[in-house]
Amino acid sequence: MARRCDITGKGVLTGNNVSHAHNKTRRRYLPNIHKMTLYSETLGSVRLKLTVSTLRTIEHNGGLDNYLLNVAPRKLTEEAKKLRNRIKKAQAKKVA
Repeated sequence: MARRCDITGKGVLTGNNVSHAHNKTRRRYLPNIHKMTLYSETLGSVRLKLTVSTLRTIEHNGGLDNYLLNVAPRKLTEEAKKLRNRIKKAQAKKVA
């Protein structure tokens, strides 16, 4: 299972544990990833792997649809861009 957020692409970082004696050993900083089902106003329920910080940002922006449509596409992963396009198509279909 890839430890990567489906929306923002935030993943594992690496660094060092530094002891008091300045001994350095490699370590991994894991993102706080959760599998969850979010509700999209146009698509219904969508299952995603998200970091908790991304979930807070989505809630702050008024839901999944608002977040995906208002954030710059360059900040999204490929899967998020596909989801964004599905939302746009569904909204256009609903209007027509």
